[in-house]
Amino acid sequence: MKLLSITLFITTFAFSQVEYPKDYFRSPLDIPIIPSGTFAELRTNHFHSGMDIKTQQREGLNVYTVAEGYISRIKVSHYGYGKVIYVTHPNGYTSVYGHLSSYAPIIEAYVKAKQYQNESYEVEMTPAVDELKVNADEIIAYSGNTGSSGGPHLHFEIRDQQERTINPLLFGLEIQDKKTPFVSGVYAYTKDDNSFINGKKGRVELRLIPNKNKDYNVESIEAYGTIGFGIISYDQQDLAVNQNGINGLETFFNGQRKFEMDFNRFAFNETRHINRFLDYEYYKSKKSRIQKLFVEKGNVLSLYKNLDNDGYVKIIDSTASVYKIRITDFHGNESWVTIPINGKTISKTPTEIDSKDKIYIFSEQPTNLNEKNVKVYFPANSFYEDTFINFKVSNDTLYLHKDIIPLQKNVKIQYDVSNYKDAEKDKLYIAELIGYKNYPSYLHTKSQNNILSASSNALGTYALVMDTQGPKISAINFQNGKWLSNFRYLKFKITDDLSGISNYRATINGKWILMEYEYKTNTLTFDFNDNVVSDTKNELKLIVTDNVGNSSTFEATFFRK
Repeated sequence: MKLLSITLFITTFAFSQVEYPKDYFRSPLDIPIIPSGTFAELRTNHFHSGMDIKTQQREGLNVYTVAEGYISRIKVSHYGYGKVIYVTHPNGYTSVYGHLSSYAPIIEAYVKAKQYQNESYEVEMTPAVDELKVNADEIIAYSGNTGSSGGPHLHFEIRDQQERTINPLLFGLEIQDKKTPFVSGVYAYTKDDNSFINGKKGRVELRLIPNKNKDYNVESIEAYGTIGFGIISYDQQDLAVNQNGINGLETFFNGQRKFEMDFNRFAFNETRHINRFLDYEYYKSKKSRIQKLFVEKGNVLSLYKNLDNDGYVKIIDSTASVYKIRITDFHGNESWVTIPINGKTISKTPTEIDSKDKIYIFSEQPTNLNEKNVKVYFPANSFYEDTFINFKVSNDTLYLHKDIIPLQKNVKIQYDVSNYKDAEKDKLYIAELIGYKNYPSYLHTKSQNNILSASSNALGTYALVMDTQGPKISAINFQNGKWLSNFRYLKFKITDDLSGISNYRATINGKWILMEYEYKTNTLTFDFNDNVVSDTKNELKLIVTDNVGNSSTFEATFFRK
């Protein structure tokens, strides 16, 4: 207990070196904060940059400024944060409010003026300091589900002057949480050919034994050499069932701290290294995230603290050791995992690497691969370490290894399409083939001098795909030739089976109208309250274009008083 008390004191002292104002910011909502997603939670290719607050499965709740300041940025996009507001405060911090359904009236008018000026739903604005000032407790927007949101909620962030995002709970926002973190898996890893775990090399699953006191034991293991560990863990809050992220990790070997990590602040340019922190191959294969309690080459995450030998431990023959893992949430609830280790050497057997038909990549050098009509370029340091990969081209399909090795930088893929007819070239695009059905997922494709190019953040299977069909358009809530005097909205459904929707343009009597696109439901919506329709007889025209330029047109006449 004395050792643990000293450890907790050191951790608390180090953590307290950064002082965050605890009574400056209020909650952005006037309902209790129940998180559906916590700060730095593990997500695909990134750490979660804020806190997702439940909105009782509703949209349209009042969203308040957490303190006085000025609106420094407004963005409307189909994906990402959807409709979002950034408020800069006198103390230097910026608060962010995402997935909004709409803005407060003054801000809404400001945004719509820009949208009509640009004739675009997607806009981004950076108002001047004195242009859109806001008071504390002022309603600036209404909660929603826009952008890449899986359901109604408010995405809330606090950023510092260096644009690093910070755990909002550090500023005194409160949630109910008396639950200890959960652990569902423990693994051990050998570092090299001279290391063994239960007579095996590589990743070894360990037998986890939950205790009645909510801590965990692991069945005693036999090991030798340099090894590391990993866990699958998550946290829950009192009023939610979501499997959210934890807040801290520490490990101890025979009482000595080896590894520490706190999930309280990070920069956006480092978040992709989550794929080095996690066991990427396991996640891609099993859809479960093992957090590695050791640091490998190229992992520059700022979340790590107090590393000893990068978190690895060295096991000597004929020794008995104890390795402990401490998992904490923000409120200090903790769970412990205890792993007894008996040192035992075994006869060394060299590791055999299957290098047949594979190409060796030197990670620190740029690499060009060529076969038939395909070129692939890896910038230097695309990989974290030297590795073998598969590379094969067959019938315009590129097999670029399995997506089990993380990339630091995007890979560039090029296809020479000079063997295609001119009429076909404009309908081709590069796609990643997804899932067991190899569904073609469009990659942003550029064309120049018979060369199609695209970039991707992952290995996998890619192909040339031809799309000759235009998008489909159908009216949802009206018919041609009808009176629509009592209607507030015009709604359409738009879909495209292959390359996907690229853009759309709608006019009434030749005048551009604002259509809001919700890709999750494939709907376009026009609001008559925009007051751009004043005639009795109206000619509506909607043109929808896919990513290779195929267009479809919908035309209708309607009447309105």
